[in-house]
Amino acid sequence: MRKSLREDIKAIFERDPAARSTLEVLFCYPGLHAVWIHRISHWFWTHKFFFFGRFISHLGRFLTGIEIHPGATIGHKFFIDHGMGVVIGETAEIGDNVTLYHGVTLGGVSWEKIKRHPTVGDNVVIGSGAKVLGPFTVGSGSRIGSNSVVVKEVPSNSTVVGVPGRIVMAAEKRDEKTDLDHGKLPDPEAKAIACLFDQIRELDRKFGEMEKEYLALKNRLG
Repeated sequence: MRKSLREDIKAIFERDPAARSTLEVLFCYPGLHAVWIHRISHWFWTHKFFFFGRFISHLGRFLTGIEIHPGATIGHKFFIDHGMGVVIGETAEIGDNVTLYHGVTLGGVSWEKIKRHPTVGDNVVIGSGAKVLGPFTVGSGSRIGSNSVVVKEVPSNSTVVGVPGRIVMAAEKRDEKTDLDHGKLPDPEAKAIACLFDQIRELDRKFGEMEKEYLALKNRLG
């Protein structure tokens, strides 16, 4: 337990350049408080004390603005940055070294009592306001851009942006140290814009070729 607490604090220093002291992290990071409260509520939930698990989870939501169902499974070194408005559903499963920003929803699209929330692999970053909805897997090393809505499987080491979410970069396996460096995270929006410019250039090239063929045909007929 003590090792897990130290890992949580270390994760914040690794991924948030604004963190200056352990005292500041302990008292001023609601994302950390939410994770610790979830660990307690999850223990009660897994030991069939459902009311106490849900009640502790409810207190955590009131204190932090972050709602994590006590049934959700969360790995090591999980970091919620800022955190207000984050919602994590009952059957969500989150791997190690995952980062969520404010307003993220890991939600479901079914009312059936089955696996209905996403499974998030290791080393995943999900940008602010993103919605990941459904019982599919977000592959390890992936990035989901801010305000994206993702409703289907995401391959490992991919970048997804847009509504609905589209893969704009299927990257080679990233170096883990770079993944955790807050200043070197990829910019999904920039990648999407770069893809659009590539498509525009390709359309310009094809239009130029068609224009040449048209002029040549016109000269032959003319």
